[in-house]
Amino acid sequence: MTSTSYFATTAKGLEEALSRELTDLGLTVLESVTGGVAFTGSRRDAYRACLWLRTANRILQPVSTFPCPSAEMLYARVRELPWLDYLTPDMTIAVDAKVRNSQLNHSKYVALKTKDAIVDMLRDRTGQRPNVDPGSPDLRINVHLANDRCTVSLDLAGDGLHRRGYRQDLTVAPLRETLAAGLIGLSGWEGTTPFVDPMCGSGTLPLEACLLATRRAPGLFGRSYGFERWPDLDRKAWQELKEAAQAEVHATSPVTILGADKDQRALKTARSNATRSGMQDAIHWQHCAFADLQPPAEPGTLLLNPPYGERLGDCHALEPLYRSIGDTLKQRWTGWTAWVLTGNLQLAKKVGLKASRRLVLYNGPIECRLLKYELY
Repeated sequence: MTSTSYFATTAKGLEEALSRELTDLGLTVLESVTGGVAFTGSRRDAYRACLWLRTANRILQPVSTFPCPSAEMLYARVRELPWLDYLTPDMTIAVDAKVRNSQLNHSKYVALKTKDAIVDMLRDRTGQRPNVDPGSPDLRINVHLANDRCTVSLDLAGDGLHRRGYRQDLTVAPLRETLAAGLIGLSGWEGTTPFVDPMCGSGTLPLEACLLATRRAPGLFGRSYGFERWPDLDRKAWQELKEAAQAEVHATSPVTILGADKDQRALKTARSNATRSGMQDAIHWQHCAFADLQPPAEPGTLLLNPPYGERLGDCHALEPLYRSIGDTLKQRWTGWTAWVLTGNLQLAKKVGLKASRRLVLYNGPIECRLLKYELY
């Protein structure tokens, strides 16, 4: 099969985890850069990446890279691309643009000029123009303009890969699914020892842990992909990949996966999301505060994402919570490995334990630290 270059995007700080995932899928990694990993493979491999990657936000297929110092250059170079290979007039489109250190410094304007070039080209060639659908287009086009150099790509998923389809009920400030999967990957947990999230909120961390432990591809929850509506879709290959992924699913987790929260409403939301995913029998849920949670008999990995003070209240009000986290880890979780994600370094100091690792990553725009505590 013909090999094509692709680019998988991810949250800053998760590039290592994403690169490892691509390698585990048997794909050839070309380069890891801030915010993503370039790789090569066949169209079938790209479908498989959309189906299986846990930490990728999008899979992009670059179609052209060119110097772009002006709006006129952008329009002309985009218009000359072979859009009839990717698009028919009855399909819908949307254009996303990101701009950095360039003379064209407004992303919405760049997106508009790109859209105009595509629409004008199709209208001149076919007499018809495609409609724009920002929400759920048949073809989503990605424009990345940095240092006056433009890359135009096709977005295979069409929508963010974090939208698994199992999570519709949310709590305040939920963790994105791809970030949750990345935290689990960075922790080194592989589904052979217990996993506990004592502040689980809407349940994203236990749910992503369960996906890993039960060998469920995150793309198996019935969501649609943009490439399914492309003219060159290989329906046979796509169906075979989905059937093969479904055959790998285990009905239950081989280890204990526990999500707990002191907020009854949050726990109800988590259970609802688990039911929607079909994993309600593979995860244990418990309504209690972290300080009262009884650890499973066998030590494993504990991963928690406490509030940072950014969106969930005043920082000073959270200091007792962080002190309690440290006290509880010391008193009740001996033998475990604990990981704490926080976007507030001042609060992290209140834990009162020495972190053996400190990883920098981003929860949306918030710079965070993933802190590892060895509880000997």
